[in-house]
Amino acid sequence: MAETALRQTRTGNASRLEIALIAIGVLALLVAPFFVYPILLMKMLCFALFACAFNLLLGYTGLLSFGHATFFGGAAYFCAHAVKVWGWPPEAGILLGVVGAAALGLVMGFFAIRRQGIYFAMITLALAQMFFFFCVQAPFTQGEDGIQGVPRGILLGFLDLSRPLNIYYFVLVVFLAGVFAIWRIVNSPFGMILRSIRENENRAISLGYSVAGYKLAAFVMSAALAGLAGALKAVVFQFATLTDVTWQMSGEVILMTLLGGIGTMVGPIVGAGLVVGLQNTLATSGFPVTIATGVIFMVCVLVFRKGIVGEIQAWWAGRRENEPRG
Repeated sequence: MAETALRQTRTGNASRLEIALIAIGVLALLVAPFFVYPILLMKMLCFALFACAFNLLLGYTGLLSFGHATFFGGAAYFCAHAVKVWGWPPEAGILLGVVGAAALGLVMGFFAIRRQGIYFAMITLALAQMFFFFCVQAPFTQGEDGIQGVPRGILLGFLDLSRPLNIYYFVLVVFLAGVFAIWRIVNSPFGMILRSIRENENRAISLGYSVAGYKLAAFVMSAALAGLAGALKAVVFQFATLTDVTWQMSGEVILMTLLGGIGTMVGPIVGAGLVVGLQNTLATSGFPVTIATGVIFMVCVLVFRKGIVGEIQAWWAGRRENEPRG
């Protein structure tokens, strides 16, 4: 009984520590625009949400997709076109982007989940390239020029998003809501089944679960959340271009997730902040950003096998296990 009580005490202390760290992080984000350029912060939040959405598929379902730029960039195009050409309010444009990304995820996932491993990844890459060439040719995307000059508009009829602080806090609220949704998915019975599929798919099948259905559902959820990030990005930066749908964008979100830590809630956020911050710092230095990113990636792979946050969590767990039980 003493060991059980001690274990419960440690769990309670860990939970309180996690809650305290989350509160500190949210508070830091609330005051950040007064010290850091809001556009840079919003870019970090958009890509952090994108990486978290990708991590839902890779980290918790075990499916490596090379085509997530389709959902990110597709939603950006849908939202930008609806807001600029059709005159929709920003919330309606963002919702259209999410629905469009989910529809793309349903189609792509329907074909991709029939295969596993590298074959799954190659199918997603091939379908993503097909969508890229569609965006090159489609009239509404305006080709290589992209959709530019997208108005930010008035949110819900009263909040002017042209003001930096207004749009920053709107993006922050959407980001927190998206991360909370991912947390709820992961910690639900549905999320437990996804983890079992990741660990041992054959065993999940033997237990009677419809593995294909769960994979497709996870794929669509991940696509919808990635679309939410892309639609937000289109409103913040007021444009959508082919850069958003290239295979390099898919590679970038994979890099963010690996750097931060696969299968962790905070890891993709840390990885996205690191990559975006590095890109911003080196943008005017003349040093190739891709080389610096590649070096950091190699160092993290060699030194931090589980990613930055993953290694910290592993160290903390080992430290707690080695504490005296007296």
